[in-house]
Amino acid sequence: MWQHRKNSRRCFARRNRTSDGRAGSPVSAAFAIARVLGGGAAVSFSAAIHEVLNSVVLLGAGHAATSDPPASTPATATAAIAGDPALPPPVPFMVRLLTSRLLYTLPVLWLVVSVVFLMIHLVPGDPIQAMLGEGAASADLQAARHAYGLDLPIGEQYVHYWNGVLHGRLGQSIRLNQDVGRVIWERYPYTLRLTIAALIVALGLSIPAGVRSARRRDRWDDRALSVVSLFGLSFPNFALGPILILFFAIKLGLLPVSGAGRWEHLMLPAITMGGAMAAILTRMVRTAMLEELGQDYIRTARAKGLSERTVVYKHALRNAMIPVLTVVGLQFGALLAGAIVTETIFSWPGIGRLTLTAISTRDYFLVQGCILAIGLTYIVVNLFTDVLYAVVNPRIRQ
Repeated sequence: MWQHRKNSRRCFARRNRTSDGRAGSPVSAAFAIARVLGGGAAVSFSAAIHEVLNSVVLLGAGHAATSDPPASTPATATAAIAGDPALPPPVPFMVRLLTSRLLYTLPVLWLVVSVVFLMIHLVPGDPIQAMLGEGAASADLQAARHAYGLDLPIGEQYVHYWNGVLHGRLGQSIRLNQDVGRVIWERYPYTLRLTIAALIVALGLSIPAGVRSARRRDRWDDRALSVVSLFGLSFPNFALGPILILFFAIKLGLLPVSGAGRWEHLMLPAITMGGAMAAILTRMVRTAMLEELGQDYIRTARAKGLSERTVVYKHALRNAMIPVLTVVGLQFGALLAGAIVTETIFSWPGIGRLTLTAISTRDYFLVQGCILAIGLTYIVVNLFTDVLYAVVNPRIRQ
């Protein structure tokens, strides 16, 4: 009986072998998969997986031998598993991340441009009438509307606007009679300089304050910093700016009231814009530091004899800054929006003040260009934040 069963198994195996004598039938593949799922003590997991792969590859080769030459051979499968340099290398993680974020940016860009165009055209008022005055003749109004393309249907204006955006032509300013792109290019560096300075002020105030508050939890300095951060969140920019002007510029005479030239002109606007952001980031840094200081690796670093400064600033703060980066990227857009008020208070020649002037004069093309520049900057900053977050956080790369 035992010999009969052994001979039957041999015949069954011969029937399920390919022409070159290697197992490649559906039954052999099924047996291999069953061995993996069964997980017997005598079968290692890696050996069972190798048997499944060989069976599947040989099964494809056996079926393809009846019609076309096999598309893959066991040598090719083994080279693919082993990472043969002749095969095309995998796409790097950062390239895939950047490509996916750029694809996500396209619909956002389309939505920003469309909303800017429709929002400006839905605002009541006639920019040509405001430019020529109330006593202008109807023929002059009609000629000016035709010159600026405002007599066309809104659908054609939308198509023409997209064509101009793609070619870098944002139109002609109605009030300044200059190219909108050139006007924005002259004002954009001032706003960018002010925003970066405000970001530096916010980070320079929030990181030491948040670390100090976390290390001195529930003590007097922690409570004092909490009160100050709450005060900073509650105090708006349009109130903080005039107070700083009255104290530092008029009473003490240390800093200029307005204008843009030397670094002294940048101090008061940067403090005004960065104060509220510093209050938000202080709370974020404190919360993240409290979470990191309670981790096991911090206790291990202290047990190894590292100094408290090294433990806090080299180990804990580095991991605590990961969620703070996301907040910084989101708050950058808030800084751009707050630049409109701050630039108006301090007479700063940036895009924010230019936008407010263009709105008051109903300069359609200039308003569209300014809002589009702010929106594109916000999109680029968020894209950069996503990439930087993946670089800093190794769990994203996994």
